[in-house]
Amino acid sequence: MLMGVFSKTCEYAIRSVFFIAHRTTLGNRVGIKEIANGIDSPEHFLAKILQDLSRRGIVQSAKGPNGGFYIDERGLKRPLSEVVEAVDGKSIFTGCGLGLAYCSETSPCPLHNEFKAIRNQLKDLLEQTTIADFSESLNLGITKLKK
Repeated sequence: MLMGVFSKTCEYAIRSVFFIAHRTTLGNRVGIKEIANGIDSPEHFLAKILQDLSRRGIVQSAKGPNGGFYIDERGLKRPLSEVVEAVDGKSIFTGCGLGLAYCSETSPCPLHNEFKAIRNQLKDLLEQTTIADFSESLNLGITKLKK
């Protein structure tokens, strides 16, 4: 069994953002069916995720015969942390590794110090990596989005 760091919703959000960035670099737009197929996601579930990401300005959408989703230059410069926060909130960057409500600097859980270091590394990685960074890897064929 494979386990990711992010919720399933967040995984689909990140993968869809990468897919859209990759497919729309030349000004094209991509439809929901193509995105869902490209990242192995249920279409109806993905539609809700993309609607939310569009509302937050992370991806853009256009209606009509030439419509679909795309990411503009400003969107490509956004850090991945914004995608994660839009879907899963900030808890992944601040929460306890064991999910305990009382865990803090003054009342740490058994994993507090080690998990805090890992959590901070993850936060730094996601804040320093832009959507465009991964789009370049996809354009070179280095990264794949299907499991």
